Amino acid sequence: MNVLAIVLEALLGLAFVMAGIMKIAGVQMHVDNFNRWKLPQWFRPITGIVELAGGAAMLAGIWVKGLPALAGILLGITMLVGVLVHVRIRDTAKNTVPAVVLLILAVVVLLIQGPDLDQLFG
Repeated sequence: MNVLAIVLEALLGLAFVMAGIMKIAGVQMHVDNFNRWKLPQWFRPITGIVELAGGAAMLAGIWVKGLPALAGILLGITMLVGVLVHVRIRDTAKNTVPAVVLLILAVVVLLIQGPDLDQLFG
């Protein structure tokens, strides 16, 4: 397996697991962010569950072929929506760049591991 892919999967997996847990737990920073983004609070734990599931799949994908590509799709879509939310409210670059970086990293994992998707569905 590609060492770069393993490192990216571990970093992304841990980042999204942590972010998901914090959203589900209702950490004040995330509550404030959802208010600033003009998103309903009921959407915060749903986002957290998606991030937690995607992060866990990314971590499990270190051992299960195809799973990182699937997680890359899920997390890539999640981060694309996140970037669009930042753009919609005309957020600062400082606040938008982390979402863009996570989107790019999810796409990189998808591109590296994409050929293994058939092992999940084939």
